[in-house]
Amino acid sequence: MIAFETLRVFCGADGRHGNALAVVRDGAAIPEEGDRLAAARRLGFSEAVFVDDAVRGVIDIYTPTARMPFAGHPCVGAAWLLGPAQLSTPAGTVRVRRDGEFTWITAFAVRRLDRVGPPNRPAAGGRSVAGGRRDGGIGGGADRRAGPGTGGPPPTAGRRRPVRPRRPRRPRCVRCVRRAGWPGAPARRP
Repeated sequence: MIAFETLRVFCGADGRHGNALAVVRDGAAIPEEGDRLAAARRLGFSEAVFVDDAVRGVIDIYTPTARMPFAGHPCVGAAWLLGPAQLSTPAGTVRVRRDGEFTWITAFAVRRLDRVGPPNRPAAGGRSVAGGRRDGGIGGGADRRAGPGTGGPPPTAGRRRPVRPRRPRRPRCVRCVRRAGWPGAPARRP
């Protein structure tokens, strides 16, 4: 049996919802990549974090089908749970910052050399992802939550307007208007 902890990252202000995540604190107990992949599959979460060194923040992230060099919500959850100044992932170092009840991470975009195509410009700054809450569940920051009092967009932001049935457009040519039987069609010339 694998000992793990379940965290919910980016949850609401009331501590509900969010993205579930499994964190295996004793990652050294499962050192092989194939065994970790099988363990992540058995745990059944979208992502599982294996902590190799809690003091230095060395983590390894797996989905049920693959190993991931970096993923946002697993890094936020591990940073909140472990409390290091930085995390070490296969993609590189991720800085951690705590601000009251929230945990923030900053990861820098790096150009991948194994892809074909024009080079990407590295980001001018890092990408911050809002994170954990200290009061119970792990919650999101203002840029990840929506609703009144959260600092995010209103609950209606991003919703589509109700779809109204469209009235068919009147044809432009007079002959087609007559043929379609639209009211007010000009009379035929004699």
